Amino acid sequence: MLRPIRDLPFHASKNLLGFFFDIDDTFTSHGKIGSKAFEALWLARDSGLTLVPITGRPAGWCDHIARMWPVDGVVGENGAFYFWYDETDRKLKKRFMDTEDVRRQKRNRLEAVGREILRSVPGTAFASDQLYRETDLAIDYCEDVPPLSREDVRRICALFTKHGASCKVSSIHVNGWFGDYGKLDMTKIFVKERWGFNLDHVRERFLFCGDSPNDEPMFAYFPYSAGVKNILSFSEQMKHLPAFLADHDGGEGFEQVVRAILGMRPSD
Repeated sequence: MLRPIRDLPFHASKNLLGFFFDIDDTFTSHGKIGSKAFEALWLARDSGLTLVPITGRPAGWCDHIARMWPVDGVVGENGAFYFWYDETDRKLKKRFMDTEDVRRQKRNRLEAVGREILRSVPGTAFASDQLYRETDLAIDYCEDVPPLSREDVRRICALFTKHGASCKVSSIHVNGWFGDYGKLDMTKIFVKERWGFNLDHVRERFLFCGDSPNDEPMFAYFPYSAGVKNILSFSEQMKHLPAFLADHDGGEGFEQVVRAILGMRPSD
């Protein structure tokens, strides 16, 4: 049984170094970033926590996020890269898993897979943010199209798998890519390259917050993980659930998680 976020141990909150979080339907509510969720992000930043969104959203969005949000970087396209804004050089820095040539070759292969998916699963569409992606193919199953059934989502995944692609289901898209990397892999690389330590040795000093099956590796890895309430709609499909649960969906749940953490941290 998932424990309520208010049961997060005092010592866990007190010792946290940082906070990783998903975006869609975790930080957002109904496709929007609410004022309270964004305020909570700033409060977490001002408390001294390092903040890194871990998302399936595209490179184009992550460029904006790294520049404009109060975060220390962003992992995007389900682990294909991380971006961070260098305050000293005043430049956006990018670190991809694959070279530009390899990314181009993989995009060409994914285009053919995408056409097959659209032919085979009526009602699907390329995600509206596909033009801004560098590495993966996002198939919309409920963001800008009428919601498809779980069986349709399974068919989409099966078609990706048939062609040797990895795939993950988020709350809005099925994302497919060629490569065996994921959100957790790039999070570890980010921590090592940006902060100089091995995440395996300090995982208990970070908390991850998410909402859907593509967050499962993060839930399984971090001893202190939280889900916003809407994760319950996916619980039967998941092997690994978060340790703690917010009382609210989306951004309201995100705010509750942040305030639970900050309420137990020493103030200056």
